[in-house]
Amino acid sequence: MSGSSPLAERDGERSGAFGEIPGTPEKVDETPLPDLPPLPKDPRWKVEHLGFLTTVSFALMLCAASVGYLVSGPTAALAAAGGVLIVLVSHTLTTLVVAWADTVRPALVMPLGMLTYVVKYSLLGIILAVGVSSDWSGKKALGLGVVAGVVVWTGVQAWWVTRRTLRG
Repeated sequence: MSGSSPLAERDGERSGAFGEIPGTPEKVDETPLPDLPPLPKDPRWKVEHLGFLTTVSFALMLCAASVGYLVSGPTAALAAAGGVLIVLVSHTLTTLVVAWADTVRPALVMPLGMLTYVVKYSLLGIILAVGVSSDWSGKKALGLGVVAGVVVWTGVQAWWVTRRTLRG
């Protein structure tokens, strides 16, 4: 008995207990590769919301600076506006990285998106940790500016996506 099944010997395939016998031809996988979806003709839709969100963020910066100034003076005004600016820069950076990755190679979206999130939240954590541990008078306004920026950016982006989905 040779160690291979009669069915395999009948089909011309000989294999031992540990795989193919040296010198026998390898099987070629002839299954076709799956068709990938075509890239969008105009990839600008991935970033078309940035202009509007940036405008809203600048309006929020002016509001945050005004409230900060009226409540606690110029330091709080700059800190509140800086908190909104941190959110504006971090969200814009993430959007641009993810849109670029999706245009170049969609398989890069997850790793580059996650890397971007890890880097930006690490930096934000460091900024807030230094701010909290200091005696700086603008730390509360900075934190409130970050919170206001995140809430407004998220709300406006959700509104934008909903509007675009209902329109298209």
